Amino acid sequence: MAGKVKSLAELGKAVRALKEAGKRVVWTNGCFDLLHVGHVRYLRQARKLGDVLIVGLNTDKSVRKIKGAKRPLVTGSRRAEVLSALESVDHIVLYDDARPDRLLRYLKPDIHVKGGDYALADIPEAAAVAEYGGKVVVLRQTRGASTTNLIRNIVRLYG
Repeated sequence: MAGKVKSLAELGKAVRALKEAGKRVVWTNGCFDLLHVGHVRYLRQARKLGDVLIVGLNTDKSVRKIKGAKRPLVTGSRRAEVLSALESVDHIVLYDDARPDRLLRYLKPDIHVKGGDYALADIPEAAAVAEYGGKVVVLRQTRGASTTNLIRNIVRLYG
């Protein structure tokens, strides 16, 4: 795991080197709490858009800001470990912000990918991506695959 999880400074150096080598850098971000088939398919599709996939992973603190006090269900270090096991993921950076704007402006990935539950016009960080000339791509969501659905099913069956 440690090999894929980077500090923002380490990742900045790596991204600059990749871009100098002509590589296309793809970024996505999220909580990735209870990793499921939708996440796996989404990350695989995102990786195919470029040469390297970076995942911005919300820390526990930022997940609570976004999802509420009862989340995450899995700690950030464990979520990072699970993501590190996926061959589609090249680098991971954890961050406390509710949105990735600051990281996007710093790293300037070529492509910023969001899941199909977003409309392009509704992506708040799209303005940050446009500032440096990047592209935003929305991928289709896997029907029925969501952490919320998993939680509902667990509560229904065992709650």
